[in-house]
Amino acid sequence: MSCYFLESTAFAKLFVQEPGTDALIRLMEAVEDNRKLISASTPLEVYAAIRRRERTGSISPENATAALDILRLEAARTVQEPLNPAVLEAARQLLDRTTLRWPDALQLGAAIVARDMFQGTEIIFVSASEQLLEAARTEGFNTLDPAKEAA
Repeated sequence: MSCYFLESTAFAKLFVQEPGTDALIRLMEAVEDNRKLISASTPLEVYAAIRRRERTGSISPENATAALDILRLEAARTVQEPLNPAVLEAARQLLDRTTLRWPDALQLGAAIVARDMFQGTEIIFVSASEQLLEAARTEGFNTLDPAKEAA
């Protein structure tokens, strides 16, 4: 049985139409809620991205409000890896050996800790960031880019 760890660039696709949104929605509809994982920081990252898009005019205030409402519901239904000392240490170690930015290291660190907690369960790392996907593969994850799945 596989679980899917959605990094923030992937999770955001569930709320704002982007390349890969339709493929990711289809996948998430087929997966039970208890097999969808995110970092506890992901809802805040996505919230900030939606608000930023609203302020720059790339989405309307009405669409932003709708997206934020759906974000709250989906975040509550998704298993969240807390930002605990183990996640912070995993992120620090990633920063020592990769060129990841700290928010990306935090995302991948949360996935590493989740994988350690759910031993015997495959965790598929889902992201729209090629650099983050490559780092996840280096850490032994199978990965998925929703935009490439759609192509």
